[in-house]
Amino acid sequence: MTQVSTGGIDAVDRPRHAPSTLIAALLGFFTITLDAVVVNVALPTIRDDLGGGVSGLQWVVDGYTMMFAALMLTAGSLSDRLGAKRAFGGGMAVFVLASVACGLAPTLGVLVAARFLQGAAAAAMMPASMALIRQTYPEPLQRARAVGIWAMGGAVASSSGPVLGGVLSMLDWRLIFFINVPVGVIALLLLTRTDDSATRRAPFDPVGQLTGVSAMGGLTYGAIEAGSRGFTDPTVVVALVVAAVSLIAFIGSQHMAAHPMLPLDLFRSRTVTVVTATGFAFMVGYFGLPFVVSLFLQQHRGLDAVHTGVVFLPMMLVGLVLTPFSARIAEHFGRRTVIATGLALMAAGLTAVGL
Repeated sequence: MTQVSTGGIDAVDRPRHAPSTLIAALLGFFTITLDAVVVNVALPTIRDDLGGGVSGLQWVVDGYTMMFAALMLTAGSLSDRLGAKRAFGGGMAVFVLASVACGLAPTLGVLVAARFLQGAAAAAMMPASMALIRQTYPEPLQRARAVGIWAMGGAVASSSGPVLGGVLSMLDWRLIFFINVPVGVIALLLLTRTDDSATRRAPFDPVGQLTGVSAMGGLTYGAIEAGSRGFTDPTVVVALVVAAVSLIAFIGSQHMAAHPMLPLDLFRSRTVTVVTATGFAFMVGYFGLPFVVSLFLQQHRGLDAVHTGVVFLPMMLVGLVLTPFSARIAEHFGRRTVIATGLALMAAGLTAVGL
């Protein structure tokens, strides 16, 4: 058995091109996260160029994240059926093409449609990138280190996204999407050096996926359009009714399905429930804030896109610095203490911003 050191990870009985696989997966996570945050500071510029109100700009952001969230669980089955390498490569190729469509979009409607496609591709890439790491680093310690390096892709993207988006939008907002092209091409080239992935006939829950997308889509549409039309508007009412009926159908299907997409027994665990609620609160605060504050700073405080991005830099840099040490901090102080303290600090920060 031979042992060498590459990038801080001991190479023990792992594929020769493991670093290429890890970098490809990292670049995938980087692009997924970047496109969730980079667009916020460019929204006023996009509206000046393509028109549309606040609801249209919300769809530019939420169209991506909605499809990403709605298709995530099914994407895991897709990765198993096609193999992680093919699923990741296909997702990245579609993501690059969708990014080009975003950059060339002549209207806001085309941009939103392309963002939907980006979100679907991102959903295919995420579980496949994790599966690539699992197959490349079978030994637990190696895998843990590799996952830590992979996570830095998201941390770097979230910290650099607002400033990068501001700088690029000052030149041309379309560049925030074209930047995905070279990153995606590099990832695909590295992927060609990766070993083929095993496949298996993973179960698929079509009813759960359909009702899940309908529930998320109806709720998102109703919430966005209610801001401009009001909650009594017929289309908003219909959307919220569709969301409610779809949610009930989704829960019922998960009870009856032989292989449910989301086993409801999981929520009997208090840990799962707390983690889900914590994740929801974090996502609302961390990713919801940039949308509102970006528009406020540029429309009511006269800041340009670059300075708006700089405003978010402290928040993002703190996440970048602390992410590599989060596991050790939790081990030292206890997970409950870290989670409670983090949520309390987030609530205090959001309150201060609101005031």
